[in-house]
Amino acid sequence: MKKQIKILNHDCIKRILDREDKRVVFDKTNMIPDHHELLEELKKMVGYEKIIRKSVLGLDIYQYSSYGEFEQTLIPFLFKTIFEANIRLCLTNHRFIFQKYTPDQIRNRFISTGDGGYAIFDNPLHSLLFACNFAVILRAYNAYHFYPRLRRIIGPVNMRYAITHDKIYNYDHNFYGRAIINNARILMKDNLNRCLIDEHAHSWFTTNLDGVENLQIATLEDIANIYEFNRDYDRSLLEHGDELFENEPSRRYGIINSDILKIGMITSKEAAISVYNLHMQVTVKLVNDDDPNQTRLITVSLGNLNTTGI
Repeated sequence: MKKQIKILNHDCIKRILDREDKRVVFDKTNMIPDHHELLEELKKMVGYEKIIRKSVLGLDIYQYSSYGEFEQTLIPFLFKTIFEANIRLCLTNHRFIFQKYTPDQIRNRFISTGDGGYAIFDNPLHSLLFACNFAVILRAYNAYHFYPRLRRIIGPVNMRYAITHDKIYNYDHNFYGRAIINNARILMKDNLNRCLIDEHAHSWFTTNLDGVENLQIATLEDIANIYEFNRDYDRSLLEHGDELFENEPSRRYGIINSDILKIGMITSKEAAISVYNLHMQVTVKLVNDDDPNQTRLITVSLGNLNTTGI
């Protein structure tokens, strides 16, 4: 069964504090209290070691503040429009891989920042495919194929991406955890419009596909045999195929190239995290929803080959 994100209940924490602590203390002599009983109760309730890992895809429109004041007001609309189109594209092009998702589930696990945000998925492959399709739609926009008059008004848009794989939990209808914190730090340190991944995401691809580089030769059957996709996924959906993973890899369509290189480390609290630069070339056929007879074959690069450190 798919593991759910742990929810920390506010009332439960409050009951423990009411029992083991005092809300306000104004004694004449200030004393540092013994906190060990409270600490043990909170540890038992939180169960941090049982909080599961999820993957976070960070999306950020590069140099948002450099747009004119009027154009800035339209950026959130543009981002949401591309995001919504991308949800439809992923659920259509990757029916087997995204079968556990509905549009509302993806929306409800997205933390918006207006000019980007953080999307929470079950594993790094979901994050990577969502980023690839997003880059394709963004290219369609930049090339005047998607709302061309709006493109003329706002101008071109560049994105930077980050993928992390770490702890995530839910509190008071919001998401928190190291996966989000580390993702934000990676995005903040990048000024070269790259697609950066942390060491946990890198390790996931190494464990399940013998490395990110194998994405260019992986078949849909290879993906279906990954442990997470091989447990309770409906394999009848394999008959629908996949836009990026063919039955026989040709490297003429789908994922053409996939390159990875360690570029540095960032410090998160006491831990140092290795950061890798991911560059992929992807070819996808887009279909005009308003006129299915109109199609366009687009090749894009996710990230770039600049290896300047983080």
